[in-house]
Amino acid sequence: MPELTLFYDGYCPLCVREMKHLTRLDTAGQMQLVDIQSDDFSQHWPQVNKAEASSILLAVQDNGEWLRGLDVTHRAWQLVGKGYWIAPLRWPVIRLLADQVYLWFARNRYRISGWLTGQQRCEACAISGCDIAEKKQGK
Repeated sequence: MPELTLFYDGYCPLCVREMKHLTRLDTAGQMQLVDIQSDDFSQHWPQVNKAEASSILLAVQDNGEWLRGLDVTHRAWQLVGKGYWIAPLRWPVIRLLADQVYLWFARNRYRISGWLTGQQRCEACAISGCDIAEKKQGK
């Protein structure tokens, strides 16, 4: 069993990019990344509330503890040896503001993806491939 099973939005270009980066760095196979938009998601993960997973990043640790939002991000990056990138966002005073900014980001992730990638939403995004990169390269 992986140390962390992380549930992400495969329609979100920025989310998919982060998952690709994590996959590349997870050489020990400590994480399982699950696309909540996959056709069989509810069949394989009936205990996960898809509406909640669509509004905030969710993960479950191997001890059964659930994580949400930036706690998921911090734990995932810790597992690949880069937790220090996110650690300041978990410091007590900064945490309150960071969590509010994250919730705003989560609600607006498609719009923000559009600003940053030129595409708000992608039906074909997956960790193994995303049509955004191909479209930008003119393929």
